[in-house]
Amino acid sequence: MISEYLGFDSDYIILGLAAFCVILFILTVVNMAKTSKLRKKYEAFMMGKDAKSLEETLVTRLSQVDKLISANEANEKNIRKMFDNMKFTFQKVGLVKYDAFNEMGGKLSFSLAMLNESDNGFVLNAVHSREGCYTYIKEIIDGNSIITLAEEEQEALKMAKESTGSNPAK
Repeated sequence: MISEYLGFDSDYIILGLAAFCVILFILTVVNMAKTSKLRKKYEAFMMGKDAKSLEETLVTRLSQVDKLISANEANEKNIRKMFDNMKFTFQKVGLVKYDAFNEMGGKLSFSLAMLNESDNGFVLNAVHSREGCYTYIKEIIDGNSIITLAEEEQEALKMAKESTGSNPAK
């Protein structure tokens, strides 16, 4: 009677409610299956362990993590210190071998330029003659020398300035 008054048939309401119940039943079965799976995983995780030993394991692991974090911080500090120190080491090298006197063969004389990251360093010139070997050193500041450089010394300095050095952070 009410359905006639409202203008719709009660059969549709019953079918709708039945479909709704079927959907709820399917969702319940799926939910029970997932819960069962989760319970099995939990039981496998807890098998052979009581809460006390699990707590000890967690505390041990957290202690190890703390030690690793502090060791990592110490390593980072040491690496930064090494890179700071590398700025002052000789990283760029240029070497030119030459025959200082045409009468001697073998190119026994050489000019060696060694520079740090800021192009500060020296040029070492070793002149080999029949009477002996003479060495000269000239200071290099910002890639330049106050003292006039010989052709071989200039070439060695140019080679050193153009080299990339060994600093990977550059």
